[in-house]
Amino acid sequence: MKHNVTLIPGDGIGPEISSAMKRCVDASGAEINWEVAEAGTDVIEKYKTPLPNSVLNSIKKNKIAIKGPIVTPLGTGFRSVNVKMRQTLDLFACVRPCKLYKGVRSNYDNVDLVIVRENTEDLYAGIEFEKGTQAVQEVISLVEKNSGVKIQKGSALSIKPISESASRRIVEFAFTYAKENNRKKVTAIHKANIMKHTDGLFLEVARAVSKKFPDIEFEDRIVDNMCMQLVQKPTLYDVLVLPNLYGDIISDLCAGLVGGLGVAPGANIGKDIALFEPTHGSAPKYKGKNKVNPVAIILSAVLMLKHLGEKEPAERLENAVAEVIKEGKSVTYDLKKDRNDPSAVGTQEMADAIIEKLKR
Repeated sequence: MKHNVTLIPGDGIGPEISSAMKRCVDASGAEINWEVAEAGTDVIEKYKTPLPNSVLNSIKKNKIAIKGPIVTPLGTGFRSVNVKMRQTLDLFACVRPCKLYKGVRSNYDNVDLVIVRENTEDLYAGIEFEKGTQAVQEVISLVEKNSGVKIQKGSALSIKPISESASRRIVEFAFTYAKENNRKKVTAIHKANIMKHTDGLFLEVARAVSKKFPDIEFEDRIVDNMCMQLVQKPTLYDVLVLPNLYGDIISDLCAGLVGGLGVAPGANIGKDIALFEPTHGSAPKYKGKNKVNPVAIILSAVLMLKHLGEKEPAERLENAVAEVIKEGKSVTYDLKKDRNDPSAVGTQEMADAIIEKLKR
């Protein structure tokens, strides 16, 4: 069966790694009709926005998309394109597997975790009030009146909404994912000891939902303690479900356990639409140098193929990636034992090696 997929190359190294991914997917045996859509800072001059409506329309039509990294401006300017896409398309579940492949440099021997991050609310909802504005003063006055807490002059404010419905949706997703993928345990991460009404609600919902899945072990952990636990004994954990901000932080921590963001894939899944992407950024200093590791976006494509029901091509592609990494010959500099190893290959050459494995 042929699948229509929206391909968003992205910024910086995005077009290079997207090209490598596309060639590997095409070689896997999956039949994909690629519909290329432009987004990011590189197209602002052309479209007057980093996120043209044509991109969203393409994704809504095809229901499946994969993208390269897109630059997020710091401090000012357009809010994150990534966050905007997730919110607009209601891609409420961010799934980030962190699996250790043999040959990747790591302090661990066996790590296989899945982070399930709520994508639509928490501090990433974007409800902010700028310092010195009338709006922030009105909010400060309201907060002081209703809480009795004095807010320091010159403050900016962010609001952290956590809803019962979004919490239930993401926790149910995590348990369903665990059940469908033969996972044994779900751990809810929170800071309910301090944020009793927001994180407290998330934890309350998680505990209630867990009772519907008696065959899956459930536990909860405070987020700071969880960071320590993951560094000390990551093999004790399986599926982690978290509100938005903690999910962002913990997913990067877990990527560090398995070798870094260069081998960390990601998926953003909604009711009818799914968007796949590597966890890492656009690394503009490497743009056009054919140097960076394409594994994260290729493994994101593996997740995409599984989502499409293309199980055999997905397994063949993941196995090919694993074999190339294990051999350690045709890999990029960051996957070498010595990052200055002159035998390191470029982005496209590593893709070539993966494709050769697929031909066997």
